[in-house]
Amino acid sequence: MNTNSNAYTVIYTTLVVVVVAAILAFTAMKLKPSQSANAKAETLRQMMSAAQIKPTDELYATKNAGILQLYADNIDEAYTIGLDGKKSGELSVSKDRIELVDNLKPQNKAIKDGGEARLPVYIFKNGVIVIPIYGAGLWGPVWGYVAFQPDCHTIAGAYFDHESETPGLGAKIKDEAWFREKFVGKTVEFGSEPLFNLSKNAEATGATNAVDAITGATMTSKGLDEALNVWFKAYEKHLGFGAFLNTLTETTNAEEE
Repeated sequence: MNTNSNAYTVIYTTLVVVVVAAILAFTAMKLKPSQSANAKAETLRQMMSAAQIKPTDELYATKNAGILQLYADNIDEAYTIGLDGKKSGELSVSKDRIELVDNLKPQNKAIKDGGEARLPVYIFKNGVIVIPIYGAGLWGPVWGYVAFQPDCHTIAGAYFDHESETPGLGAKIKDEAWFREKFVGKTVEFGSEPLFNLSKNAEATGATNAVDAITGATMTSKGLDEALNVWFKAYEKHLGFGAFLNTLTETTNAEEE
C-alpha cells in the first residue's frame, strides 16, 4: 500500500483511534472497582467526621479497609425516606455490602421538583443522626454532611466539601476546621424561617441557628446556606417536631410484636 495515499492515512488513523479507545476502555474497566471503593471510603470519612467518630485527620490517615470496618463498627442503622418524611427503604450497614445514597445531585433535583427522592438517614451508635446536603457554590457543586444530637435539632458536627471553589476563599468550607467547628452546638429551627442562617454577621443576632459566612466568599456562602436550608426543609417532616422520635417508637413496637 502506498503510505503516502489518503486511504493509508485514513486506515492508519482509524486503527490508532480504535486501539487507543480499546486501551482506555480496558483501563477504565479495570480501575472502576478501585475508583468506586475510593469514592465510598471518602463518603464514609466525611460522614464519620461529621458524626465525631474520630478526628478528621485520623480518618484521612486510615486506609479504605479500615474506614469500612470503622463505619460497620459504629453505625447502628441506615435507611431512606421520601419527601413525606416516611421511611422508604433500608440501607445495608454490613461491612461487606455497605449501601449509601452518595449520588446527591439527582436527590437535590427531586427535592426541588417535588419528585421521588431517596433521602438517606444514618444513625450511629453514639446517638447522632447524619444527613447529607447538596447545592451550588460559585464554580460548581458544594455538599456535605450534618450530624444531629438525638434531640434532632442540635448540630453535633458537620463536614463540607466542594468541586472547584476558590482556594483561600470558598474552599475554606472544606479546608478550615474552624469553620466546621462553628456549627457544633448550633440548632436547626424546624418550623421556622429560615431553618438556618449562614450569612454575614449572622451570629451577631444571638440566634442559635446562625453561623457567620466566610469573609470574601460571598457566593460560596450563599450557595451553602441555600443547600443547608433546602435539605433541612426536605428532612423537616422526619426530624422536626418529634417526628423522628415517633418513627423510632413505631419501629421498636413493630420489632417487639
